[in-house]
Amino acid sequence: MDPFEEREVRDTAVLCRLDLNVPLDFGEVADDARLEAVLPTIRSLVARGARVVLCSHLGRPQGRVDEELRMGPVADRLGSLLDMTVRAVPCTVGEEAAAAVAELEAGQVLLLENLRFHAGETAHDPAFADALAALGDSFVLDAFGVCHRDHASVVGLAGRLPTTVGPLIRAELSAFARVLNDPDRPFVAVLGGAKVSDKIPVIESLLGRVDALLVGGAMANTFLTARGQDMGASLVEEDLVEAAGGLIAKAREADIPLHLPLDLVVTDDFDHPAPSPSVADVRPGAMAVDIGTATCAAYAEVIAGARTVVWNGPMGVFEKPPWDDGTRAVAEAICSSDAYSVIGGGDSAAAIRRAGLAGKVSHLSTGGGASLQLLEGTPLPGLQAAGVAVSSDQ
Repeated sequence: MDPFEEREVRDTAVLCRLDLNVPLDFGEVADDARLEAVLPTIRSLVARGARVVLCSHLGRPQGRVDEELRMGPVADRLGSLLDMTVRAVPCTVGEEAAAAVAELEAGQVLLLENLRFHAGETAHDPAFADALAALGDSFVLDAFGVCHRDHASVVGLAGRLPTTVGPLIRAELSAFARVLNDPDRPFVAVLGGAKVSDKIPVIESLLGRVDALLVGGAMANTFLTARGQDMGASLVEEDLVEAAGGLIAKAREADIPLHLPLDLVVTDDFDHPAPSPSVADVRPGAMAVDIGTATCAAYAEVIAGARTVVWNGPMGVFEKPPWDDGTRAVAEAICSSDAYSVIGGGDSAAAIRRAGLAGKVSHLSTGGGASLQLLEGTPLPGLQAAGVAVSSDQ
């Protein structure tokens, strides 16, 4: 049986670290995706009679109280989704928090105040971790999106209370194990986003695993520069051009197709998005903002033949339509394929949801940074602290 389901929790205080970092719009939750992802975790604990104490961060208050980042709206929305009361307490640790936990009855839920109102959270301060741990009898880590963070509520609690990981993390690990350890082939990786620096270790790792690699987004500019193309005023990481050239050479030596854009959408005015034709060459002073139509078609053809696809990072400035066409085309190609698909969190997940395609992918990850670290084979501190064995192949 799953250790999470097996643990006896009736009438005990279970401190549960979730990722409830949702966007707020005029004081209300604007996107339920992260809340819906943890409902099974909460419902299981409630059904088993636990006194459920939830904790999460919201935004980046940088160790100070920010009235606009209080957890009250999150508690209200969670309560609506669970069809029960979720009490928000205006503190994270201390006597008032302890009293609120003591008042909980079996099957009731409360949500502590924003963890990052305390500088000790991101600094992994032992005193703050001690204060948090004092609120629970056991700890459930089910926040995959912060498992790569060495924070008090992630690593610190796992070292202070009996710990299990929840169903969300187990589902994430199962999906990534499938694509990294036993993928159906052909296995295609699609990587985008702004910076090559974020993806170099991932590309190095994937070149030993995939059958083809498709590159888009601003990071493609650095690769195209390494290949000798003039990118005008496009974002290029000049200090990584040589490294990008080395990856192109490594892919060639390994006989792994590394696909770069055949054409690009360019603009002279980044602040005023407008439709633009696809071009093969970037004119002086212009900047690339999306992959072009020929590239969309070529990438879709590769994806159509895949049996496993991993995607992390948009193909262009997808938050500024119409420069989201390339990202949307890749999303549609993945969802139209017969491949087992894993979509990294962050911008890729946002793009899939924006296109209304979230239900058509095999696994939509809740963690962008954490998923990248799994793909590059870097251990996740939260999982290590929780005693979760992740294959060395990952």
